[in-house]
Amino acid sequence: MLALIRASHPEPGAAVTLAATLLAVSVGHDWRRTLVVATTVGASQLAIGWHNDLLDAERDATVGRADKPVATGAVSRRAVGVAAAVAAAATVVISLLAGLPAALAATGALASALLYNRPLKSTPFSVVPYVVSFALLPSFVVLALPGQPAPPVWMVAAGGLLGGGAHFANVLPDLDDDARTGVRGLPHRLGPPWSRAIAAGLLLAATLTLALGPAGPPSWAGLTAVALALVVLPIGWYRGRRASARGARPVAVFRAVMVVALIDVILLVAAGRLV
Repeated sequence: MLALIRASHPEPGAAVTLAATLLAVSVGHDWRRTLVVATTVGASQLAIGWHNDLLDAERDATVGRADKPVATGAVSRRAVGVAAAVAAAATVVISLLAGLPAALAATGALASALLYNRPLKSTPFSVVPYVVSFALLPSFVVLALPGQPAPPVWMVAAGGLLGGGAHFANVLPDLDDDARTGVRGLPHRLGPPWSRAIAAGLLLAATLTLALGPAGPPSWAGLTAVALALVVLPIGWYRGRRASARGARPVAVFRAVMVVALIDVILLVAAGRLV
C-alpha cells in the first residue's frame, strides 16, 4: 500500500489539493461543498500521478529512478492502472455533486492533465495541458458555489500562468534524463536558458495578475507578494544557471517557483471572498 501511495506523486498532489481546499474556503464554500472540492481535486491528483508513473515506468527504469515504485517493481503496473482508473471515475462522480458546470471544469482539468502524460509530454505543445488544467482548477472551485457564478477572469488567467511557469521549472532538473529516453517537450526544445527565463516570467506575471486583478487598489499583501517574487525568482534563475554550468541538477529554479507558487496561493486565500 505504501508503494502505491508513493507512485501517486503524493507531495505535489497534496499541495494542489490543499491549495484548492483553501481557495474553496476563501471564496465562501460551506464545509460540505469544501469537502466536495477537496475530494474531487484529491481524486484527480491521484489519477494523474498514478497514470504518469504507469506510463513512465520504462523510462524511469532506464535512467535508474530508484524512487519510482512502478519502475522498481515495488507495486505492479496492473494495480497502479486499476487505481488510476478508479480515481479518475471518482473524480467525475464526486464533482457532479457540485453541479454540471463545475463537474465539466473538473473533468476537463483531469482530461487535460492525462493528455499531458500521453501524448503531449513529448511535443511542442507540452505546456498546454499545464495552462489549461491550472486555469480550470480555480474555475471548478468558483463554479461549485451555489448559483454557479462565473469565475473572475483574473483568477483563471493567474492559474494558467502559474501552471505554465510550473511546467518549465518542473522539467529543468530532469532534462538530461529526459534526453536519454526521448522526451522532447517545449522546454527541451527551447533549452535550459530560455526555460529558466520563461518559468520566471510566467510566475512573475501570475503574481502581478493576482495582485492587480481584483477590484480596487492593490493590497499591501499583493504588493509584498510582487516584491518577494522580484527577489526570489531572479535568485533562483541565477543559481539554476550556475548549477547548469557546473553540470549539476538545476533545482534552484524549481524551488524558487515553488516558493512563488506558495506566495501566490497565500495571496489568493488572503483576498477573502472574491465572488
